[in-house]
Amino acid sequence: MTEIRYNWTQEEIAEIYHSPLLDLVYRAATIHRENKDYSEVQISSLISIKTGGCPEDCAYCPQAARYNTGVDVHAIMPKEEVIAVAQKAKNGGASRLCMGAAWREVRDNRDFDKVIDMVKAVNELDMEVCCTLGMLTEHQAQRLADAGLYAYNHNLDTSEDDYKRIITTRTYDDRLKTLENVRKAKITVCSGGIIGLGETVADRISMLKTLSNLPQHPESVPINALVPVKGTPLAEQPRVSVWDMVRMIATTRIIMPKTVVRLSAGRTEMSTIEQAFCFMAGANSIFAGEKLLTTPNPSFDEDMAMFELLGLTPRKAFKNGRPNVSKELKEMSINEVI
Repeated sequence: MTEIRYNWTQEEIAEIYHSPLLDLVYRAATIHRENKDYSEVQISSLISIKTGGCPEDCAYCPQAARYNTGVDVHAIMPKEEVIAVAQKAKNGGASRLCMGAAWREVRDNRDFDKVIDMVKAVNELDMEVCCTLGMLTEHQAQRLADAGLYAYNHNLDTSEDDYKRIITTRTYDDRLKTLENVRKAKITVCSGGIIGLGETVADRISMLKTLSNLPQHPESVPINALVPVKGTPLAEQPRVSVWDMVRMIATTRIIMPKTVVRLSAGRTEMSTIEQAFCFMAGANSIFAGEKLLTTPNPSFDEDMAMFELLGLTPRKAFKNGRPNVSKELKEMSINEVI
């Protein structure tokens, strides 16, 4: 069985990343197959519960208020609408729902109270609930945990050295502090990055080093390919090669063997054969549904056809157990049953 390590060096990861492609994929596939459930792929659905108007300046993001990208600003969705979307996603095969809000950070106000209610409601559908809401305090993370949140997404995006080129409105340490707060609340961590931002390969490797050397590996690492959006500073950035995606996925699988590696943004540009290479290299999660927040994504039907062709099966919710909910919520559930 592969050893789980938290002390990878830049040089070691670089040697893995630059190894001959077929050797790299074979090594990653071998490690992936040490897990008897290697053919299981988690299907997640991502919805934007509050769209546009974000004060941050992330160079890739169409939801930043300062860029003219044609994204309309919408207030937070009603809970009933979120439940309807969640049910549709579950019917399509999704076992996890991720709710995203275009906020710099969570504020203790009515909108956050609404998110807490949404988390509880989606939990009742027997789906894993993930949120991506920006920066979190320790207290806010605990509130989400008490509501039954399964995972929190907060991507590093790129390396610490490259970060200021992409975002100036928050620091790398801000990102890491949020991940720390999520861990303290015993919520699982979803954190990865984007390739194709104009970063160097060394930046990609540095980002993976940061993730793999955290005190505990993220349970989920999304590998995104930049989807250039007109109106953003990175609108003219060339699309990243699928083989760069394969290298990132395989390297992530090798250095974080137990982590769910998520094939995320950029799948619409990939053929079934290219996606098959990603699964062989160790990807075992996708986002399905028509949209990833504001950018296009393959439909559930397309993905189910691909799963059948490749012999993949959807992973069930709560495969690794359910989140710990507060004593108060447990007592409420018992009283409801009584």
